[in-house]
Amino acid sequence: MSIRVAETDAEIAACFPVMHQLRTDLGESEFVSRVREQVSHGYKLAFMDEETGVVAVAGFRTGQNLAWGRFLYVDDLVVSSARRSHGCGAKMLDWLRAYAISASCGQLHLDSGMQRPDAHRFYEREGMFKAGFHFVETLPL
Repeated sequence: MSIRVAETDAEIAACFPVMHQLRTDLGESEFVSRVREQVSHGYKLAFMDEETGVVAVAGFRTGQNLAWGRFLYVDDLVVSSARRSHGCGAKMLDWLRAYAISASCGQLHLDSGMQRPDAHRFYEREGMFKAGFHFVETLPL
């Protein structure tokens, strides 16, 4: 098992089946181009692979703001349904923490939908805590 940042289109494409379990509205035909566009703005896509293929993915970015200082923000974190409760999520979160520390980030942040209580229990079990609410408004374009 290894975890690394996807660099090639083939590596990015191999992440789609797992990412699609979280981002169900995302189409396979647009996945690589959407990731590439986000990469141009600092996004990175890490993946964990085993002999059977990709089993976990995490999309993330580093940033800095007044509220948090330098931080790593996890946009996406998902483990294949076939590999959940086998330690893959904890290993990916450990990898993200190590990456954050190596990038001089003092905090790691993520949002999780209200409909995901199993994920919330996982994050809390892994040492994270609920720090606030995330509000959203859809705007007309």
